[in-house]
Amino acid sequence: MEYKLLIDGRWEPGEDYLEVTNKYTQNVFAAVPKSNRGQVDAAIAAARRAAPIMADMPAYKRAEILARTAGLINDRKEELAQTIASEAGKALKFARVEVDRAISTFTIAAEEAKRVHGETIPLDAVPAGEGYFGFWLRRPVGVIAAISPFNFPLNLVAHKVAPAIAAGNAVVLKPASTTPITAVKLCEILEAAGLPQGAINLVVGPGSTVGEWLVTDPRVDKITFTGSPPVGEHILSVAGIKKVTLELGNTSPVIIAPDADLDLVAKRCAVGAYYNSGQVCISVQRIYSQKGIFDPFAEKFVEASEEMVVGDPLDERVDVGPMIELGEVDRIENWVEEARLGGAQVLTGGRRQEAVYWPTVLTNVKPDMKVVDQEAFAPVASVIPFDDFEEALDLADTTNFGLQASVFTRDIQRVFKAIRRLNFGGVMINETPAYRADHMPYGGNRSSGLGREGLRFAIEEMTNIQMVAIRLEN
Repeated sequence: MEYKLLIDGRWEPGEDYLEVTNKYTQNVFAAVPKSNRGQVDAAIAAARRAAPIMADMPAYKRAEILARTAGLINDRKEELAQTIASEAGKALKFARVEVDRAISTFTIAAEEAKRVHGETIPLDAVPAGEGYFGFWLRRPVGVIAAISPFNFPLNLVAHKVAPAIAAGNAVVLKPASTTPITAVKLCEILEAAGLPQGAINLVVGPGSTVGEWLVTDPRVDKITFTGSPPVGEHILSVAGIKKVTLELGNTSPVIIAPDADLDLVAKRCAVGAYYNSGQVCISVQRIYSQKGIFDPFAEKFVEASEEMVVGDPLDERVDVGPMIELGEVDRIENWVEEARLGGAQVLTGGRRQEAVYWPTVLTNVKPDMKVVDQEAFAPVASVIPFDDFEEALDLADTTNFGLQASVFTRDIQRVFKAIRRLNFGGVMINETPAYRADHMPYGGNRSSGLGREGLRFAIEEMTNIQMVAIRLEN
């Protein structure tokens, strides 16, 4: 089936089309136009025209559009889940969860649209403010370029588009070229929900062209990007003076203290490491287990890993489907082999079948191995021993990343020591780093990004503070 681009309220065909494959069968099931320079220019111009309309729209009307969007997503829930499972390779059970989360994301955004406000400031707190009345408010930035990844083709788009609309902005959306169909369907829903012409525009194509045109255009007021650290660094180097939110990578560490419930930890880590084939920026990757419990935990974790059902993501029973591209399977296969040649032991997994890579557990790894030091973004986790809790904190924090980390313990002293010591945007206790609620502030420190997502917090990133000072009559 051929889809179209949405530009200024019109669905436009293209001259050159990108094929979209079912990631398990590798069969082409859809095609979408590759945007040319003129179409990207027209999309930005349309958003520029729509921006003042969105800014002037009353908050309750923006809230109504967002609430209707949530309802329409719910009406098409199974269709969207099937699309996600096909084009992203995500197991259908988790694709359905993603659709439910997107419904929550738009519902919360509708609520937050009514709470975009400022505060009064007592200017007379200093002598220069005597005789003045002051307040500040939040104004939408204008045009937002939203560049989303393949791994959550609905909910990570929602996390960019929903707060942008709630704040009164217009959007040019560029989804991942491997998973654009879900975004097309969301744009159909936004139109049906009553979003004004030009307030949402959809362009598709490579980051090297379409992405570059978007981020370097001076008419774009803000960029929100989720993807790899090298691309994030490049965006910062070329974007010019505009607001930028980046959500980048991680090598998510888990620390298991000797008092932890090992059965719980093993099961939660298996889900956290392997759902969506480990292609999540907060997937469990580095598991630090105290030496006294290392062997029993490793045994339980291998057992939990082997219980994950691998296969066609459209099969209701499947937990782990294919990776997004064959080249990514080649990459992680090489990384694991490199680790094995360096002395690592493969306890389970370490094999592939075309686009599918089996859940893999490694031990005896070294800190400089790619499977430990770099973001694996694959269904691979390493179990690493430590002597004491202080050492575990040091090992977990020895990284350039800082998105989310976790600690399993019943000891409140360990909990607060971890909170103080771990330089991560989120520290999860008795849960894996893969935990996320859609209204919490979410984002990373260090090389893991800039700014925060989560509806209220994304709205803050998508607005500017406007200060008002009024001189009173004497």
